[in-house]
Amino acid sequence: MIIDLETLRKTSVSALLNLTGPDHAAQQIDLLLDADLRGISSHGVLRLPRIAQRIRNGVTDPSQTGCHNWRGEGFLQVDGKRGLGPVVANAAIAALEDRVRRTGVAMAAITNSNHIGMLGYYCEAAALKGLSMIALSTSEALVHPWGGRRAMIGTNPVAIGLPVGGGEIFMMDTATGLVSMGEIHDHANRSVPIPEGWALDGEGRPTTDAEAAKSGAIAPFGGPKGYALGLAFELLVSSLADAAIGRDVTGTLDDDTICNKGDVFILADGPVADMRPYLDAIRSEMPAEGFDRVLIPGERGRASRKTRAAAGIDLPETLWGDIRNLAG
Repeated sequence: MIIDLETLRKTSVSALLNLTGPDHAAQQIDLLLDADLRGISSHGVLRLPRIAQRIRNGVTDPSQTGCHNWRGEGFLQVDGKRGLGPVVANAAIAALEDRVRRTGVAMAAITNSNHIGMLGYYCEAAALKGLSMIALSTSEALVHPWGGRRAMIGTNPVAIGLPVGGGEIFMMDTATGLVSMGEIHDHANRSVPIPEGWALDGEGRPTTDAEAAKSGAIAPFGGPKGYALGLAFELLVSSLADAAIGRDVTGTLDDDTICNKGDVFILADGPVADMRPYLDAIRSEMPAEGFDRVLIPGERGRASRKTRAAAGIDLPETLWGDIRNLAG
């Protein structure tokens, strides 16, 4: 069913106002709605009932913004104190933005926080302020290693945002798993089969059953190359943030365990070069057979956001009912 954006925003914020203050509720909902607007429903308000339940179960403390410890001029260590992921992340990024104007580059490594959602949300915001940003995160072991049958590595996304001149930005956001587990759950909630090659079931067999895939393993994107990147990010983020690793990671897919994954943000002041002519040259390339035109990463999501902001967001009726119930 189609829900008007402002109705969905107001109702979703109301659902969290029973559990936290208006500022922290708004930060969490803004992140979820941005994902829905971009068509990334796996990271949208689908996650709101679980976020609320985690607060009720005491594994998320929605009052916290994180404890900051500068280990060096440009290295911020953050203990999230079990706070809401976007709230802890936004506070860390604000500290980096203040520091990076002086140091040129600064980094935050975060642990003991909660799911921070779509990384591109933060990179786009930084790029619009004239900063370049790389964001990395880990998750529960959801991806099987290349040639393996069991989940051993997180989906471990990466996002990059930067200004390209004239107020325009570039932003890309991708997981190193072929899909996110949120997408698997979204298909399961809609009783829709997943495409072949997405995942293995709990016995390590290929499956198109989304429900069976929830207890199995997602394929790495790009075969061995995606596996190598995902493993590299797992090692880098876990070591910098002093976070759990591999099958020891918990707390982004359940209601009652502490979230112990890691997040890393790297900010740089700039660039100042105008890269629009290069991007325009790519856009103007003759498209290959089967394509209407050549797109730059992030353009489809921004177009979707504009369309859905005007037309509304399509939600499963049961999910909308859950959100309304949470809001009382």
